[in-house]
Amino acid sequence: MLSSILQLIASLSILVIVHEFGHFIMARLFKIRVEKFYLFFNPWFSLFKFKPKKSDTEYGIGWLPLGGYVKIAGMIDESMDREQMAKPAQPWEFRSHPAWQRLLVMVAGVVFNFILAIGIYVFISFHWGEDYIPLYKVYTGMEYSSTAKSVGFQDGDVLYAADGEVLDLGFGEESIRKILAAKKISVLRGADTVSVNMPEDFMKLMLRDKKGFANYRMPFVADSVVAGSPGAVAGLKDGDRVLAINDTTVFLSDCLRFISSHKSQAMDFEVLRGSDTLNLMVTPNANGKINVYMKPLSYFFPVEHVSYGFLESVPEGISKGVKKLTGYAGDMQYVFTKEGVENMGGFIAIMGLFPSSFDMQSFLEVLALLSVVLAFMNILPIPGLDGGHVLFLLYEVVSRRKPSQRFMEVSLMIGMAFVFCLIIYANLNDVIKIVLSHFSN
Repeated sequence: MLSSILQLIASLSILVIVHEFGHFIMARLFKIRVEKFYLFFNPWFSLFKFKPKKSDTEYGIGWLPLGGYVKIAGMIDESMDREQMAKPAQPWEFRSHPAWQRLLVMVAGVVFNFILAIGIYVFISFHWGEDYIPLYKVYTGMEYSSTAKSVGFQDGDVLYAADGEVLDLGFGEESIRKILAAKKISVLRGADTVSVNMPEDFMKLMLRDKKGFANYRMPFVADSVVAGSPGAVAGLKDGDRVLAINDTTVFLSDCLRFISSHKSQAMDFEVLRGSDTLNLMVTPNANGKINVYMKPLSYFFPVEHVSYGFLESVPEGISKGVKKLTGYAGDMQYVFTKEGVENMGGFIAIMGLFPSSFDMQSFLEVLALLSVVLAFMNILPIPGLDGGHVLFLLYEVVSRRKPSQRFMEVSLMIGMAFVFCLIIYANLNDVIKIVLSHFSN
């Protein structure tokens, strides 16, 4: 938990600093004065601040971790500095510069976030390459949610093709998007190839049911058995494969359900050890655990690795960044639907994206994803976000008239209220989900 919290704070700090630095550097390029550069917001007081000699900018850290800001002179923003705006415009102020320069200042934060994401994807591609298990090679097939089963999938179906395109990538975002966007999915079911027709509203059905789509159907094979644990006491050994529990054929998820629901109750495990089959009586502890670590996916299914040289990693990183951005943009059609709003998550949901123990590659992958999300969300045409300012500037460019200061102030207050309500709702949604999950268990 602590590791995930620290990763969340670190990632948000990096994203905010990069975003605000984009505004800052573009403003300074046009000789626009930046009065403050803050990580997090600082209503009433700051945790830390300093102002270098011969600098117009105060740098600081606020106490409210909901983002950050740069206060640009002569600009109507969340600071609502009406006193400054009432004075005659000065040449170093935002309002004194041509609309195209102000437009570049406003889009710079979003652009810097997207550049950061691309840079991370380039580094990941070059340093680690890519490991994946082609879906059509997952010979045990998948375990499907009740939603997926309702449209024709069956446990054990091997995902083969989406609208005729072979699913030769892993079970990641790209493959899932292809599956959800397809009209017909081909699966291998035993010796047959079967077509499953996908309804147009399948994504909404998944959001409504909150069951997801599918997971790998893994056998239960012990990688290591903790000494003195219920598994060890029963005689389980490294490499044992559990074929059945209480005469019911099982895979990993079945085993976990059996074990967690039979606390302190003996169960008959049919185990394959080498070429021998034996029966062991296993009694989970009071917490519903037998303390056995499982073999990883790579033990069962062939992993393919792709390496990228530096020149190859650059277009690959750009491609990944663009796919993430376009994929997320496509998902926005569901955000403000009834199902999308119910599934909205806040900081706790974001924290769940990070691994429980720090891993640099995983951290960077989540950081890149969040950077793309932040870039896209900020460019939405909502007053108070960068996209709201861009909208008003585009209006000015087209009409050759500036919106009135009063209109800008009211729009900003409405937009900020809307954004803060969304943030509060999303985080309350996280809390409600945790409470409901606790009572359901």
